[in-house]
Amino acid sequence: MFFEPINIAGIEIPNRFVRSATHEWMAEPDGTPTSRIGDLYEELARNEVGLIITGYAYVNPKGKSDHLQQGIYDDRFIEPYKKIVARVHQHGSKIVIQIAHGGRQTMITAQNPYMLAPSAIVDTTKGITPEEMTEKEVLETIENFAQAARRAKEAGFDGVQLHCAHGFLLSNFISPYTNRRKDRWGGSTEKRTQVVLDIISRTRELVGHEYPILVKLNVTDGFKPRSHKRTLDAPESIEIAKILSDNGVCAIEVSGGIAEAGDELFRTNIDLPEKEAYYRDYAKKIKEKVTVPVILVGGIRSKHVMETLLKESYTDMISLCRPLICEPDLVIKLKNMETEVAKCVSCNLCSDESGIKCNYNFSR
Repeated sequence: MFFEPINIAGIEIPNRFVRSATHEWMAEPDGTPTSRIGDLYEELARNEVGLIITGYAYVNPKGKSDHLQQGIYDDRFIEPYKKIVARVHQHGSKIVIQIAHGGRQTMITAQNPYMLAPSAIVDTTKGITPEEMTEKEVLETIENFAQAARRAKEAGFDGVQLHCAHGFLLSNFISPYTNRRKDRWGGSTEKRTQVVLDIISRTRELVGHEYPILVKLNVTDGFKPRSHKRTLDAPESIEIAKILSDNGVCAIEVSGGIAEAGDELFRTNIDLPEKEAYYRDYAKKIKEKVTVPVILVGGIRSKHVMETLLKESYTDMISLCRPLICEPDLVIKLKNMETEVAKCVSCNLCSDESGIKCNYNFSR
């Protein structure tokens, strides 16, 4: 089942494994993608990861979230991305670029002294209140995303993934916790989703209706217990998934959590099967409502769990982040029946600003 192909809006993917978008700390300071990023993606492709989703690429310098993050805000990035895409395609894998704006998680620098967000709601992790976006700024951001998608298509990427998760700008719009607007981009579920639909519509004008647009979707803000009346969770997130599916999104990757919700992002100590795939129930409910493939990420470690997720229709594809940092050859090992469980111990030491890599001492 793992190694059955799947078609996503015309992309023929050779198996059901996805490398989930992961910030690599490997770009130039201005966001230019490097050959080092190409080395990483080519290694994953050589080891038969069917679909590779890049680390998040910022669509405007005002939306940069981290040091050495890759960008796609300028046409000069098209050529270096072409080289990276070619390296992946020669091994038969497909590659999609994730495009993003930092929103409430934008880096504050001398050149960029403030954060933009749908509403001026304080970020409790930083004690910083972002600037509420004007209508002009929202429209400019929609154009930024669409132009980034155009560049992606020109660079040869098989599609784009809109980052609508983890507290970045598009998830800020979707969540009632961070979106208190009274205009066409705020209020009801439909209005809070509208900015994503506007990006899709403008993107279609630039790249046509066949170019694949995927979404990584927050299904919950992750507050436990649900201490905020205004917060994203089911059943609303399931409704949002259906809206996106009905309006041109060709696959939905199910994820969740924002930094303010504590340890929801990058959970640690995933050492038992019952701790794995912590968004599985959301994914199953979404899969029942949408007509596009569902991709599930979040603590998936063991072959048995992967098989159950596919067989019992929780998801169509298995998305992995930290396990592929620890073992880039994990898919091959599973294929050759060399392992039943990923070595990854979910310690998060791979979040390394010198470049992502497994830093766990397995000898201890």
